Amino acid sequence: MLVLCAPAKNEIIIRNSRFIAEAVSVNSAEEAREILRQRKEEYADASHVVHAFIVGIGASIMGCSDDGEPPGTSGRPALEVLKGSGISNILVTITRYFGGTKLGTGGLVKAYTESVQQLLAKAETKEWVPTRKFSLQAPYTLYEPCKKILLAHEAEITDEVFADEVTLRGTMRESAIADADQALQDLSRGDLGLQLEQDADDAGP
Repeated sequence: MLVLCAPAKNEIIIRNSRFIAEAVSVNSAEEAREILRQRKEEYADASHVVHAFIVGIGASIMGCSDDGEPPGTSGRPALEVLKGSGISNILVTITRYFGGTKLGTGGLVKAYTESVQQLLAKAETKEWVPTRKFSLQAPYTLYEPCKKILLAHEAEITDEVFADEVTLRGTMRESAIADADQALQDLSRGDLGLQLEQDADDAGP
C-alpha cells in the first residue's frame, strides 16, 4: 500500500475551464470531509469542488461526489484513478472554474480523469509501514542504554518524562518490536519491557 509523502497540487486548463487538483493524506472519512469543507470555503467562488477519497488497508473506506456536475462524470472517474494507483489514505479534490464552454459528458469524464492522473504523476509516495505506539519506564541508571536500544531499532521517541523513573514514549515499526523488547529484557534481566499503547494502526500512518 502506498501513501503520500507530502501534499501535491496540479492545474490544467481545458477549453478555458481551470481544473485545480490537490491531494492530501487523511486517516479517516471524517478527516476527509473536514478538509473538503475547508476546500469549499477556500474556493467559494468556484463552479464545482469535486472529491474522491480512499482510506484503509485494501481501500476499505472510499467515497466521492460530483458536486453538481452531471452524475458519474467527475467524482467516480477521480475515484477510479485513485483505485488504480494503489495509494490509500488520500483525499483528492478537483476544483473547477467554468470557462464558458461546455465539455459534454465524455469531455468531463476525460477532463477529471486527466486532472487526477497528472496530479498523481507529480505526487511523491512511499510504502506504508505498520507502526505501534509504545511506552517504556526505566530507572535512571538504565535510561541511556534503553534509549540506545530503542534508537537502534529505529524507534521515533516523541516524549521523555523524568520523574521517579524515566518514561519514554514513541512509535516503532511493528516488525521491530519483538527484537527491541527482547533486548530490553536482556539488559534488565527481565525487569523491563515495552508497553504497547494501541493495536496496529490499520488505517495507515
